[in-house]
Amino acid sequence: MSQNTSKKAIRSPGSSGGPSSRNGPAQTVKFARRTSSGRYISLSRDDLDNSGEMSGDYTNYTVHIPQTPDNQPMDASVAVKAEEQYVSNSLFTGGFNSVTRAHLMDKVIESEVSHPQMAGAKGSSCAMPACDGKVMKDERGEDVDPCECRFKICRDCYLDATREGGVCPGCKEPYKTGEYDDDDMPNFSIGALPLPAPSNEDSKMERGMSLMKPNKSMLMRTQTSDFDHNRFLFETKGTYGVGNAFNPKQAGYDGENEGFDGGMMETMEKPWKPLTRKIPVPAAILSPYRLFILLRFVFLFFFLSWRIKHPNEDAMWLWAMSIVCEVWFAFSWILDQVPKLCPCSRSTDLAVLKEKFDMPSPSNPTGRSDLPGMDVFVSTADPDKEPPLVTANTILSILAVDYPVEKLACYISDDGGALLTFEAMAEAASFADLWVPFCRKHNIEPRNPDSYFNVKGDPTKGKSRSDFVKDRRMIKREYDEFKVRINGLPDAIRRRSDAFNAREEMKKLKHKRETGADPLEPIKIQKATWMADGTHWPGTWASPAADHKKGDHPGILQVLLKPPSCDPLVGCDGEKLIDCTDVDIRLPMFVYVSREKRSGYDHNKKAGAMNCLVRASAVLSNGPFILNLDCDHYIYNCQAIREGMCFMMDRGGDRICYIQFPQRFEGVDPSDRYANHNTVFFDSNMRALDGLQGPVYVGTGCLFRRFALYGFDPPRAKEYTGWFGKKKETTAPRPEGEGQALHADEFDNELDVALLPKRFGNSTVLSESIPIAEYQGRPIADHPGILHGRPPGVLTVPREPLDAATVAEAVSVISCWYEDKTEWGDRVGWIYGSVTEDVVTGYRMHNRGWRSVYCITKRDAFRGSAPINLTDRLHQVLRWATGSVEIFFSRNNAILASSKMKILQRLAYLNVGIYPFTSPFLLLYCFLPALSLFSGQFIVQTLNVTFLVYLLIISVSLIALAVLEVKWSGISLEELWRNEQFWLISGTSAHIAAVVQGLLKVIAGIEISFTLTSKAAGDDNEDIYAELYMVKWTSLMILPITIMMTNILAIAVAFSRTVYSEIPQWSKLLGGVFFSFWVLAHLYPFAKGLMGKRGKTPTIVFVWSGLMAITISLLYIAINPPKPTGAVVAATGGGFQFP
Repeated sequence: MSQNTSKKAIRSPGSSGGPSSRNGPAQTVKFARRTSSGRYISLSRDDLDNSGEMSGDYTNYTVHIPQTPDNQPMDASVAVKAEEQYVSNSLFTGGFNSVTRAHLMDKVIESEVSHPQMAGAKGSSCAMPACDGKVMKDERGEDVDPCECRFKICRDCYLDATREGGVCPGCKEPYKTGEYDDDDMPNFSIGALPLPAPSNEDSKMERGMSLMKPNKSMLMRTQTSDFDHNRFLFETKGTYGVGNAFNPKQAGYDGENEGFDGGMMETMEKPWKPLTRKIPVPAAILSPYRLFILLRFVFLFFFLSWRIKHPNEDAMWLWAMSIVCEVWFAFSWILDQVPKLCPCSRSTDLAVLKEKFDMPSPSNPTGRSDLPGMDVFVSTADPDKEPPLVTANTILSILAVDYPVEKLACYISDDGGALLTFEAMAEAASFADLWVPFCRKHNIEPRNPDSYFNVKGDPTKGKSRSDFVKDRRMIKREYDEFKVRINGLPDAIRRRSDAFNAREEMKKLKHKRETGADPLEPIKIQKATWMADGTHWPGTWASPAADHKKGDHPGILQVLLKPPSCDPLVGCDGEKLIDCTDVDIRLPMFVYVSREKRSGYDHNKKAGAMNCLVRASAVLSNGPFILNLDCDHYIYNCQAIREGMCFMMDRGGDRICYIQFPQRFEGVDPSDRYANHNTVFFDSNMRALDGLQGPVYVGTGCLFRRFALYGFDPPRAKEYTGWFGKKKETTAPRPEGEGQALHADEFDNELDVALLPKRFGNSTVLSESIPIAEYQGRPIADHPGILHGRPPGVLTVPREPLDAATVAEAVSVISCWYEDKTEWGDRVGWIYGSVTEDVVTGYRMHNRGWRSVYCITKRDAFRGSAPINLTDRLHQVLRWATGSVEIFFSRNNAILASSKMKILQRLAYLNVGIYPFTSPFLLLYCFLPALSLFSGQFIVQTLNVTFLVYLLIISVSLIALAVLEVKWSGISLEELWRNEQFWLISGTSAHIAAVVQGLLKVIAGIEISFTLTSKAAGDDNEDIYAELYMVKWTSLMILPITIMMTNILAIAVAFSRTVYSEIPQWSKLLGGVFFSFWVLAHLYPFAKGLMGKRGKTPTIVFVWSGLMAITISLLYIAINPPKPTGAVVAATGGGFQFP
């Protein structure tokens, strides 16, 4: 059939652009002929039986017309559009023992909203009498007119009209749902393609599973039909649509190459290209590095043996303490150093990723992206400590990321249920209407507006479009106004709430007067927090009340940006503030979530919030991959997600549970006084783990495989048995089909389908989404080495539009009761029971045999803020160390790891749980120089040659290891020294407190509570390093200050005693002074932090520390008084006596 015929085909109401054309039977178009009057007459069996034109040529004859750009599915029904708009404009609430309600909001924020995807977008008013509703809108924001008469009608009125006979209230004619004339055909030339309608016949499981049916052919059938459109185009050499259904060798067609001149359609015979490459460390660096590790281990063994065999007879107590500390330090060094034996680096090829997934091919002739869906999680809890402007900038960087818009969904978890956060997110969604097209048009980096406008340098560098400067100036002005609105939200909400509460009070007063009640009786009204549309905010109120306070409020879910259309929507000149011609103006889906909280429930802090997002996103979008970010960590590299997907979609990617990106920080002082950048960990330790089973999960900047978060085993795993894990036994792989999806019992042999509610809860939609996420997360099976893949082209179909039932299901899975008697937090999702839930979650995955990958990009993937204040930094380290102590005393201790974990990976996790226990030995060792100076003794009998040689060899080997580590990791010696300094500072303060708190929790059951680390959102004109000089008192400072003062006092006492002694023992003095200076040098950043900018330190700090130093000195003298000489005895009559 010609293309003209395909456009004029007659569609039945049941299949016209409906759900069945998407996931059910093929799009079937009845054959028709054109009459002399220009109309088309159906020639189907039923019609021909009635017309008497039965012919053998038409018997059971059905034409399958592929979905080409000239033949798209008909526009979704008006009812479906109405339902979708209703969902996006409604605030859903619900929870335990409460009905899920949808509150239709015609106004989300005070300012005007214009983007058609956003909740509360303005539209024309309904023409029905006494109705103030807004008419339905399409993807471009234009009014949807269900009838030819263009009568404006809102959703509710339209539904009423259809229920009452389907007659248009304007022209009194029935709504047309059947034939389409020439003028009624949808215009697809503008680039706005409609979303398909939801199916009323099949469940979501059946719709999702329709893309998983295996086929014996080389290409799999598409999701949209039983007719294999891809194969049809391939067999016709891609000539469909050029002018004929089959175009033999003509001009422009090369029969030998089976393609068009210029490469319009490429063949399947292409050399396979990997998406990633592993780059080993050069042998010239790695071999000496491993050799020095071995040599230092041998030297440490002989040194400790010599030390044990040669005690200091004059000070056995000093010798014994030093021996215990040195043995532990050696053990700790081994745990830290051995996992660094196999470092590596990796690189990605984004060009190959684009060629495989985003370019037209025989398996994907439309050129739609075949990449899997991506759900991005952002968590926040307290708008006072996590400024909404910082969170809004993070959201804007996510919405503007370089990833297929229709495959991306962003979720914000507001654990505080604050209206301030909700309206700030709505403002961000509104500003994204300008910011995202601007970023796409001019290829902006970074895509956080605050960071972009604060970048120093020439903004026009690398920009080729002549209107860049004008656009940038306009967007900068709009962003300044956006910041004013965000920063003014607290006052705006307070004033609005006061006004509405005053109105309610006046109403009650009026009612009181009308009813003749006692005028002296006080009027009591709830001081509620009010939304912009004049209704109560269902979350936390400024004045706490029952059902509206922290820890006690219903679940809230609002789709701030509804899912976009499946094809690009190009802007028009004059449509927006800037010219968006040829720029895709669609925005990704954006959802606000605040889980239900009730008193008496353990909500499990951040881990519980993340698990709620996992369940809600599974119901709404079900992206096979999840990226989680903190609210202050924004996307600095717009292609970071694509770089992570290179690993997931490459050969062997089905065994990867997560991709961890390094954390990079802004706003850190140039000297990095407190090692905030933590480069030794992120560039050395994590890169070394990448050569084993993978890096640990560090809480943010991590791209997860959803299926791995559900607690399932990888498709293939190795068991490491025998001594040191040398013997490897590959476990039996899962049953493999030809691109076939697996069932629940094949995911886990111990899991029965009937037991799914016990593990995942009673949501059928959630359970049905699991195999879909697993299948869509597989790499493309385009290489024999890919054993667990999917056929190409099966993810090019659009996602389901949202309906009220789906959103209501999402509200139910964020209820506080949902996890009761399930395995959420125990095996599924983020693991509970530790303040460092991130490390435990990653450990559980590695323990099941999964691998992880460390992705270091040329341009930083993400950037965030770090606490540069000394007190905040110590509290942050205290929280991490406490979590490690909890891990050590739990069943997550690496000693109990399974045989699927490599031995070196096990040592790395063991070190994670053990490192805080170094603090008591380090604390004691920092006091040893002072004790040595006070007593006049040293840790050895004499500073002989053997001791000095051992000390020299160990020091030289340590320096050599540091130099080689700098070579392969890329860190600097200064960063290594800063890390060493803060290791001692934290080890003598936060770590020792963590050990005490951990032991109290294990022994006495005392729970540990921590406060959020404050995120700074400073003004443009204030000093960005002002917090560095702020001195906040904390008890964690007492021990380091005591160490400093004790060592300084000991140096002065020992020096005076040696100078005035009859026989000065300079060797013992020098030994003690050397080690005291070693301690003081490490504590130098701590001392600078105490001084502040102008030396403002609380007097109590020095008083307490001085008292402790004097007490320790007097206690030592009382225990070990000095021996007086004969002259002193004669003069004084005896030695020193403690009073």
